[in-house]
Amino acid sequence: MHALYYPFHLCHERTLERLLADYQTVHFRDFMALQLTPMMGTTAFPDRMGDYHHELLERGRIVQGYKLSGSMKSETVSAVNRDLTDHQWRDLFQESLLNDRRFQRGLFADPQDSKTQSPDAQHDPEWLQYRGIEWADTPFQVETVQTLSRHRLQGKEAAYFEYGWALIKTSASLIYTIQLCHQLNLEAATDSSSHHLLLAQTCEREHIGLENSRVKREGY
Repeated sequence: MHALYYPFHLCHERTLERLLADYQTVHFRDFMALQLTPMMGTTAFPDRMGDYHHELLERGRIVQGYKLSGSMKSETVSAVNRDLTDHQWRDLFQESLLNDRRFQRGLFADPQDSKTQSPDAQHDPEWLQYRGIEWADTPFQVETVQTLSRHRLQGKEAAYFEYGWALIKTSASLIYTIQLCHQLNLEAATDSSSHHLLLAQTCEREHIGLENSRVKREGY
């Protein structure tokens, strides 16, 4: 069997060991530098799993180099918008944002991670502003978030944009997972329970056949 690790471009050493015990090859995408508009997007990190495991790469146990950066194609935008209008998917996203620390830190910077922050500075994590249940019911579409990105935002508008951008990045990473798995005949595998549930919901709603396994992280 062969698997694509998702939704990140790197995984923990212990997760890799367990994946290699179950799969003949484990495939890794490059960092997803998603371009929301020509002037706005995420910045790519150049590292790859093979940089840390040259022998596994040479033996073909690790396969890498799947580029997912750039703007989304129209069919991807449509697929993301279907996630964003799916109430069950949105509820899962909101629950993950409130309760899954790894999920939170993958989308919003944690003040504790800042190397330049003063030890005396008191800042709440950015995700805390989204604790209200109304966020799960707030309408979002890719196009509206794109429009917001072209303006200087403050206060509620800025919070609205950041939440919408987090939704888009999460959904796009899962849509690309589905596309790659189908193109390459791979199973999807993750060690993120939140992303596992979100991908399962997308597949169920869209009637997509995809093997979707989860490595349960314990002690790391």
